[in-house]
Amino acid sequence: MQQIINFIIRNKNFLLSLLLFSISMVFTIQTHSYHKSKFINSANFLTGGIYNSINNFTGYLSLKSQNQVLAEENSRLKMLIFNSENKKDSTYLDTITYSGTYKFTLANVIKNTYSGANNVLLLNRGKNDGLKEDLGVISSKGIVGIVDGTSKRYATVISVLNTVNKISAQLKKTNHFGTLFWNAKSPYYIQLIDIPKIAPIVKGDTIITSGRSSIFPKGIPIGIIHGFKLDAAENYYEIDIKLFNDMTNLEHVYTIENIDATEIDNLLNKKVNE
Repeated sequence: MQQIINFIIRNKNFLLSLLLFSISMVFTIQTHSYHKSKFINSANFLTGGIYNSINNFTGYLSLKSQNQVLAEENSRLKMLIFNSENKKDSTYLDTITYSGTYKFTLANVIKNTYSGANNVLLLNRGKNDGLKEDLGVISSKGIVGIVDGTSKRYATVISVLNTVNKISAQLKKTNHFGTLFWNAKSPYYIQLIDIPKIAPIVKGDTIITSGRSSIFPKGIPIGIIHGFKLDAAENYYEIDIKLFNDMTNLEHVYTIENIDATEIDNLLNKKVNE
């Protein structure tokens, strides 16, 4: 306290001048509208800059939650798009597959393997979130895999980079379809077989899901044709596809549930058994 008093005594002339200057400024601003408006504008500029900086900082901290909101909105939009498009699709024999309702559920990838022969992913969603076996899994860029097992809070997914996975796929521009498989050589490429040699194959063409199962609806992007050749018998093409997805870098994914899948599968099994 004594130091404060000594400071005031040593600088009494300066502090008195500062006080008188402040009082004169207040009176000037209060009595002249021009000076008052300039002061208000300057104050708004200063505080606006401060609040803008604070908002930018807090906005950066909230990016994770904002991404979560956007991903959930994307899930709802996908549900609307596929449900509306599939109701109009009547180009395939199994049109009952497309008349069902598709439910999309957002999930995060918490573990991902891609360097082995039989790669899997682990999701932070499980039975408590409505997940079950044989649900398709996609990202915003394309196909990811198929749910293989679930617990209450987690689910495992057989990646497309898995030698046991077999998924129906087709050329986007035609109805020629075949089977996807992975030769375990590169995480960026997958293979498509059983495409007949009469199909018009062109490098760069897009490959999509064919919809010939109750797991994936038609039209999910897979990748583009990177190269192709005829098999040993020269009846079918063996095609290398560059994946749209970077399977080494996945975060947000969506599971796809066809509400009518059980009814469809039971009907097909009944026909087979007959």
